[in-house]
Amino acid sequence: MNAPLRRAGVVILVLFGLLFANLNWVQAYKADDYRTNEYNRRVVVAQYERPRGVIEAGGIGLATNKVTDDTLKYLRVYPRKEAYAPVLGYRPVGLAATGIENSENDFLSGESDKLFADRVKDMFTGNNTGGGNVVLTINPTAQETAYKQLLNNQRDVEKGAAVAIDPRTGAVQAMVSIPSYDPNPLVSHDEKAAAAAYNKLNKDEDQPLLNRATAETLPPGSTFKVIVSAAALQNGYTQQTEIKAGSTYEESGAVIHNAEDEVCPGSQVTLKEALTESCNTGFARLGVTLGREKVMETAKAFGFEDDSLTVGNLEGSGLPVAASHTGDIKNPDGSTDKGALAQSSIGQRDVRMTTLEGALMAATVANGGKQMRPYLVQKLLSPDRRTIYNADPKTLRTPINESVASDLKEMMVSVVENGTGKKARISGFEVGGKTGTAQNAEGADPHGWFIGFAYNEKGEAVSAVCVMLENVPGGHASAEAARIAGLIMKAAAGRGGD
Repeated sequence: MNAPLRRAGVVILVLFGLLFANLNWVQAYKADDYRTNEYNRRVVVAQYERPRGVIEAGGIGLATNKVTDDTLKYLRVYPRKEAYAPVLGYRPVGLAATGIENSENDFLSGESDKLFADRVKDMFTGNNTGGGNVVLTINPTAQETAYKQLLNNQRDVEKGAAVAIDPRTGAVQAMVSIPSYDPNPLVSHDEKAAAAAYNKLNKDEDQPLLNRATAETLPPGSTFKVIVSAAALQNGYTQQTEIKAGSTYEESGAVIHNAEDEVCPGSQVTLKEALTESCNTGFARLGVTLGREKVMETAKAFGFEDDSLTVGNLEGSGLPVAASHTGDIKNPDGSTDKGALAQSSIGQRDVRMTTLEGALMAATVANGGKQMRPYLVQKLLSPDRRTIYNADPKTLRTPINESVASDLKEMMVSVVENGTGKKARISGFEVGGKTGTAQNAEGADPHGWFIGFAYNEKGEAVSAVCVMLENVPGGHASAEAARIAGLIMKAAAGRGGD
């Protein structure tokens, strides 16, 4: 055999070898990728041959199924529409799911290893068992109260969010974002119609697809004074320690004013009085006195700068939570920018916070200084409703000790009983909280915030909440947030809705 033929033979052998290797690669390693690829229509049809698991809360089906007569047998249905959409998300045909529909997709679809025994049983029975069911922590009364009150707020605000948490466990009792959306058109089997519905929502400048409770960060205003108060109490201050105040305070070019002339006009005010009245000058001076490191360290201890948190299943993934930030609070040379520190200490400048973080702050105080990891998934049930998973609450962090938490609780109760948070009062409950009015874009109305907690007559911390309203017209932006917060906590405590 001459040399050219030998070379051709070697080339052909090499090509056959590569082809054989690629075939084995596809069969051994890539089969699942091709099988589950969104463009594989047979996979899409197969997924709809069995019912997807139900998502429920309080015995109410929030994501269910309806039998159709088209190619895809089961249609996903969301009976409560906008009220739960930011939590549930949606599962469109052939595309990725969002929300809990996404984070619990394997279980809902029946593909999870947790349902292996059910799939084996189906092999012998010939049944096509549906996916597993997900039970949420959401309290339907609290959720629907929060949604109704936000949507129909008394200040005609169009954007906002609310989160309520059980301080003792971290279970999310309510999570609402407005404006919201109806997920039903997005899961239509008419994929062109579903795409058109999505495109319309996605182009809406009000961003109805955005879960403002977890994904949006805004200046928190005076709610951040709880963090500065905690820093002070951990560094030798007491509730009765006198701090410098006054009608105005200027630091490195930053001029701090109080919201009204009658707020702490004197040169001295106690720490408790400063929080009760929401004394801007007092807290700006206090932050500068404590120093950049102590303020930032305390904020971080409460959860600021955490970009890894999710809220869903305690043993798995969930809805991603945007990190809250204090900003650098320093000059270009690395030294402390005292003007920025003064402004940051009243929740302005570069401080940004999610609504969920606000609820966690209040829950930490209510729970004696221990912050529980927030979660939305209480149980996972097999198709025949056997309990496969039941949430076991976990401590996320302990920012403050019990003594500091007790002092903060007393101070925040004073805010509601004697100060700026009176609208959050609930008959028969001990309520504490902190209001916040946050300036933002020049010429824009301020954001209104309230964080707080409620104890029942047994002394149990039954709910912690944060309500955020964007661009509130008409002054006293936080008053409406406080009113809504009180109603949500009342509903979460089982005393009815609004």
